[in-house]
Amino acid sequence: MRQMTTMRFALAVLLITGSTGLSLAADPDAPRERGRALAEEHCGGCHAVGRADQSPHPGAPPFRMLDRRLDLDTFAERLRNGLTSGHPDMPTFRFTRQDARALVAYLRFIQGP
Repeated sequence: MRQMTTMRFALAVLLITGSTGLSLAADPDAPRERGRALAEEHCGGCHAVGRADQSPHPGAPPFRMLDRRLDLDTFAERLRNGLTSGHPDMPTFRFTRQDARALVAYLRFIQGP
């Protein structure tokens, strides 16, 4: 009886974790949406984080043009190591690997022509 209960529990865990993995794989836009949320939360007070908005802070470049100012291929690593700027108003940010990748995925998505 105890072995049967253990097997049912193990099967339930497999089904739950398997379905969670499938739902993440089924939504390839999830990292990009996480990146958008991070940009809005941490950066939107100064930077334009969308495709057409204006930066609230006059000196803050719009995120849709960042690929003209920096290398997006190395930007995730800069975010992880503590992004700093020479601008006195900009705070230092440090992101997890997953959040840094999500933000860069979003930045790539919104880059203008």
